[in-house]
Amino acid sequence: MKHLLTFGERVLAFQRKLAEITIDLPAGFKLINPYNGENKKLIQQVTTIFYRKFFADNIPRRLLLGSSPARRGTAVTGIPFEDADHLYSETGIKIDNFYINHSSSDFLYEVINKYGGSKTFYQDFYTSFVCPLGLIRINEKGRAVNCNYYENKKILNQLETFIVNSLRTQISLGIDTSVCFCIGSSQNFQTLTKINNKYNFFNIIVPLEHPRFITQYNYQKRDFYLKKYLTTLTKKSY
Repeated sequence: MKHLLTFGERVLAFQRKLAEITIDLPAGFKLINPYNGENKKLIQQVTTIFYRKFFADNIPRRLLLGSSPARRGTAVTGIPFEDADHLYSETGIKIDNFYINHSSSDFLYEVINKYGGSKTFYQDFYTSFVCPLGLIRINEKGRAVNCNYYENKKILNQLETFIVNSLRTQISLGIDTSVCFCIGSSQNFQTLTKINNKYNFFNIIVPLEHPRFITQYNYQKRDFYLKKYLTTLTKKSY
């Protein structure tokens, strides 16, 4: 009888495919691929432990989608919305060069903890991105800065096939497509909605404010947004 891969093993297989991705972008833009970068062996260790720890089953999960990995966040760790501090506590592996804690992942970790902890949360949800590889652009000062997949129409057009194929593959991991939660209630939500209208991936897309928007610009309303996240994610049907 053929061995049935767990959800986690399917995620790891998807990441191995991501390691092979190369996309030619216009001058001034660059794709950041943590799965074939200079830290690829370390990232492979971390992701293998993480996904085997929390996804060693075949339970369907709902999907939370950010826009694209930040160059000093998931583009370094290889696991969406997990920073080096949190991954060290979960896997015992320290990513020395980026051993910092980010406010966005802090907020999401608070959501996760109030939801019931990592084991309970990841049993119900799988986090990822519309564009699962990071993007940077070179600004007028010659510095590399984060870039979202939707910021430039030409970039979006070049990435569309990759984005669509990545979404299809991730849905095939075992995703409940009745609802998708979009982290980023403005441009990411609008662009993902257009993609979904074209390809019919999900029955409904529900927007949630990005943790950076909450922690940097609306910290005084943090409790309000925390409650909103929990209420939205625990809703049984949409």
